[in-house]
Amino acid sequence: MPDPSGLRALSLSTPSRPRRNRTVAGCTALLVTLGAGVTACSSDGHPLSASPYDATDQISFNAPVGDGKKADPDKPLEITAEDSDGRITDVTATDAAGRYVAGELSADGSRWHSTSPLAAGARYTVRVSTEDEDGAPGRKVLAFDTGRPTTKKRLGVTFGPKAGTYGVGQPVTAELSIPLKDKAARKVVERALKVVSEPAVQGAWHWVDNKTLHYRPREYWPAHATIRASSNLAGIKVAERLWGGKAKPLKLTTGDRVEAVTDAAAHSMAVYRNGKEIKQIPVTTGKPGFETRNGVKVVLGKEYFVRMRGTSIGIAEGSAENYDLPVYYATRVTWSGEYVHAAPWSTGSQGSANVSHGCTGMSTENAAWFFKTVRPGDLVKVVNSDGDMMAPFGNGFGEWNLTWQDWQKGSALVEGPSPQDRARLSPVSA
Repeated sequence: MPDPSGLRALSLSTPSRPRRNRTVAGCTALLVTLGAGVTACSSDGHPLSASPYDATDQISFNAPVGDGKKADPDKPLEITAEDSDGRITDVTATDAAGRYVAGELSADGSRWHSTSPLAAGARYTVRVSTEDEDGAPGRKVLAFDTGRPTTKKRLGVTFGPKAGTYGVGQPVTAELSIPLKDKAARKVVERALKVVSEPAVQGAWHWVDNKTLHYRPREYWPAHATIRASSNLAGIKVAERLWGGKAKPLKLTTGDRVEAVTDAAAHSMAVYRNGKEIKQIPVTTGKPGFETRNGVKVVLGKEYFVRMRGTSIGIAEGSAENYDLPVYYATRVTWSGEYVHAAPWSTGSQGSANVSHGCTGMSTENAAWFFKTVRPGDLVKVVNSDGDMMAPFGNGFGEWNLTWQDWQKGSALVEGPSPQDRARLSPVSA
């Protein structure tokens, strides 16, 4: 038959195997008349109990095999049933790293073709199962190599944060070296970026922009979990003239679940460790016009000393609201300058009034305790403030303010897996 891919087809034409006798009908007749047809048709005669026959002469394969030739990774695999009296029943294609190639089998079993891209410079093993007109099983195992991509353009991935121990709110980030707008290319990338945790949790990627993805579980990470992020993109075609490059894997762990909840109306912060309250702290939050943001924030870092100026948040120099203060024990929760910090100048208002310019202020002693207690990735939640809700992205890690349903909408795979992705042929995490 014509070769649809342009590659040399493998249509191995060994001498035709003897046609197996039709024995199924005979067994059925014996079963009806004798009531013991299973005994009458022994394992020697039943087609389904026979050893699989060599299906070489029953299939055609569009990739070069042997002779040092390599398949073009830009072209899909295709396996066709050559025998009109037989059909393909199953195909499994994997590379040496164990990555599956997703594929689709026609309803009549006459053709299977790959639906996910092949890796370049890889060796593949393809296992084909067939059956003849009597239902007898056939098998064929094929191996081939793919060539190198002609383009040198590679998509790099950098995982974040740095390896270490974090709080249970810390998202995993992936920064791409090249922006991707095309949804098909995003799907290829997202399927190849893997995040696994022990204990296991349900999670998903969310495209923050064309170059940035964040991964979070449905709920917070479990305390004392191990989280690993890795990429299977190396050698995979992402888009026209763009191939996946290698990426350094990342390992994170989580500590205790530490969460601080500030009630702006009550001027109080409660700090919890693993669900148990460990401290109550009188605080002051943002006054009218500078209200503290509501919602869940994630600790971004800790700075023993910060010089805070009103001009950094848009307050005009010389204004009555302007300030220039040395600040100690500053725990950052937004990139724009919201902190939990020592505010000895407002101790008279802490626990009774909101007088800050948006930060959460407390005594130096309490701020030092808080600074020592929390780590990056821990949770800081503000309720009952008149301020806006913390933005999900762009000013820190506000992703926990999105519902799980809204979070999933940021995935390129949001429409759900296709039938072939649900099948055994799909990558495990597709």
